[in-house]
Amino acid sequence: MTKSKQFSPEVRERAVRMVQEHRGEYPSLWAAVESIAPKIDCVPQTLLTWVQRQEVDAGLREGVTTAEAQRVRELEREVKELRRANEILKLASAFFAQAELDRRLKS
Repeated sequence: MTKSKQFSPEVRERAVRMVQEHRGEYPSLWAAVESIAPKIDCVPQTLLTWVQRQEVDAGLREGVTTAEAQRVRELEREVKELRRANEILKLASAFFAQAELDRRLKS
């Protein structure tokens, strides 16, 4: 199994720009993508995904923008951290409450 390539942001932007500039020369978006993808050495589906992501970010297509998706990921990470901290505090509270009860019974 081959490792997937990592393309730099500059290559992605250039490829998307090429598709947008030459889109009118082809009967469909897919035809333009299929023509340009080999020039940057990627599969057409990857390039199509980049083009669609750029269109969403520009407001030309429905969907969640990259910035919104990043914000959601950050908030989900924060919620996970807070839940973990809350669970630790609950356990500590129960531990100290039990210790206080044990101390009172021994006195």
